[in-house]
Amino acid sequence: MTGDPESGRREGPGRNPSRNNDGTRRRGLRFLRARWPVLVRLAAWSVLETGQTFLVGYGLARALDAGFLVGRGGVGLAWLGVAGVGVVVGAFGTGRVYRGVADLVEPLRDLLVARVVARGVREADGGALSGLTQQVELARDTFAGLVMVSRSFVFTAVGALAGLFSLDPLLLLVVAPPLVAGVCLFAATLRPLARRQETFLLADEALADRLGTVCSGLRDITAAGAEERVAADTGHLVDAELRAARSLARWGVLRVASLAVGGQLPIVLLLATAPWLLGHGVTAGGLVGALAYVAQSLLPALQNLVHGLGTSGSRLAVVLRRLAPPSPSGTPPAVPHLTPTPPLTNPPALSLTSVTFAYGAAGAPVLRDLTLALPQGAHLAVVGPSGIGKSTLTALAAGLLTPGRGTIRMYGRPVSETVDRRVLIPQEAYVFSGTLADNLSHLRPDPVPEAELLAAAEAVGLAPLLQTLGGPDSPVDPAALSAGERQLIALTRAYLSHAPLALLDEATCHLDPEAEERAERAFARRERSGGALIVVAHRISSARRAHHVLVMDGQNTALGTHGDLLRRSPLYRELVGSWSSEPTLALGDTDRVDAIAGAGLAGDGRHVVAHGPVGQVQAPGDLRDGGALGGQG
Repeated sequence: MTGDPESGRREGPGRNPSRNNDGTRRRGLRFLRARWPVLVRLAAWSVLETGQTFLVGYGLARALDAGFLVGRGGVGLAWLGVAGVGVVVGAFGTGRVYRGVADLVEPLRDLLVARVVARGVREADGGALSGLTQQVELARDTFAGLVMVSRSFVFTAVGALAGLFSLDPLLLLVVAPPLVAGVCLFAATLRPLARRQETFLLADEALADRLGTVCSGLRDITAAGAEERVAADTGHLVDAELRAARSLARWGVLRVASLAVGGQLPIVLLLATAPWLLGHGVTAGGLVGALAYVAQSLLPALQNLVHGLGTSGSRLAVVLRRLAPPSPSGTPPAVPHLTPTPPLTNPPALSLTSVTFAYGAAGAPVLRDLTLALPQGAHLAVVGPSGIGKSTLTALAAGLLTPGRGTIRMYGRPVSETVDRRVLIPQEAYVFSGTLADNLSHLRPDPVPEAELLAAAEAVGLAPLLQTLGGPDSPVDPAALSAGERQLIALTRAYLSHAPLALLDEATCHLDPEAEERAERAFARRERSGGALIVVAHRISSARRAHHVLVMDGQNTALGTHGDLLRRSPLYRELVGSWSSEPTLALGDTDRVDAIAGAGLAGDGRHVVAHGPVGQVQAPGDLRDGGALGGQG
């Protein structure tokens, strides 16, 4: 048996963030340059908003200086009317701006939708629907918000600064320096703040993903005694998110400082220098107009820019990079060296060559560059933490999943051409209504002789249940069977099939150790005639019975015999130690399985239910919804 496995885990926040940022920026600039007429129309309509900003402060100043302060109320009201007209004109321009933004944003949405759909069709990406319904819409809305706040700040600032200069250049001298300083401070912190916000978002997603995996695998974690290991791994993710949040908060202080310097300090300076300004020719109306420019125009525009660009900008960058076609991530890390056996004279029962698989094109690989050869007559046990890829491996071997890269062959032929050469028994066994003989012969094209049925039932351990039910022709009610009884029926059905390769994906987890050993030894004897057996093990006894054990643990994956792995695999030693030290329970069961009588077994304690009451029906899971195959490996 040879092997060269590596099971990929979720990678860090980015393989090359600077390259990703530069690529996103270049694509964004190309997109904008291709739509310059839309940008020109946006600028033209935005000029009306500039006029509104200018007239609000200037009209207020003239209403005071030329009207109310000199006793000319009519003139004052007229200037206020001019300011009101400016507001109406600005509102008209804002309405046209929204149309221009739509002309700019909707093509981006169409481009992203086309890219996501093409990727989903081309690569059979199951995550394409999520990208279409969530991430694309998020990118569109965020991009529209960024266009609005950036455009608004630029044209509002132009109108306010022009108004300050028209009232008196001294006012511009007081307001402009802190405004420029605040904007420069914000610009200097924009990239570091965006990087830290992206780090926080990815750390939060990684923790949420880890917690989802842990919660769905609590039974496996407890059964393997891996509580401390899982708690430590999860604790590292919690600490990483805490560090990211603190770093983000520290840079967030600078963002608040930029807002204070650029938007609030000018108001303080205008009030503090009011006597000096009035003594150097600035009118009272001009001073009030300047305060209006800062408080009603510049400060709100700067607030929108800081909060909008500082928060939404990094979110948009993250979403766009996820929707962009994946780029090569460089040379994969080195894989562990496994010593091969001499060349095989017969084609192996199963061979995987450089197999890489991920659930979706944008997902982290579950298996990466896995090379494994299983000779005819071999018995392989697969062990490892929950979620590491054990069930994914069996689903690939069974042809239920297609690798993204690499080849899978069975007895020298592509796995897609060998439907009749393998049989997969998942954890949640399927039993249908009908006779027991119908269930047992389901995988055979012709009726199975009763003598053969009885011999198979005796070999696998189904004989006591068969007798209790009344023989092969007795009817079967799936709802009246325990989980362990359903597993025995499924195992006997697989045993009777002509498929030489048997894949047991925790197919004996609801049996006690004695029943499990009997079933596995039956399949092992069956494989001596050219077949092979792969068992996803949940007990140390299964691993000890196998010829070889595959320990799946990311980059520390190892392949060898039980004794060999005890010497060189820390994870395997940890699993063996935790399995071997399980406390004995009430009925002497060392595997945390309560030995209770199944339906109709009249006190036979060898067929057990590990989880769930007698008669509970557990529907087969789906590969992608965390069920029997997707969530237990």
